[in-house]
Amino acid sequence: MTLTEIIPSIQSLNRSEKIYLLQIIVNQLAQEETNLITPNQEYPIYSPLNAFEAGDTLLKLLAENTNNE
Repeated sequence: MTLTEIIPSIQSLNRSEKIYLLQIIVNQLAQEETNLITPNQEYPIYSPLNAFEAGDTLLKLLAENTNNE
């Protein structure tokens, strides 16, 4: 199917259907550009929650900085 064959069908869509079509096209273009995120895949999210060693390190650096001033 060519673009010239599709355009009349697109013109007959209502506004919300055109917006939905636009979203689909933009999502596909973004996916082709980045390929960083795969749909329906789980990704870990890193959080400072329970990162006690990181907190201790920051407190030590803050204390050192305060002593140096």
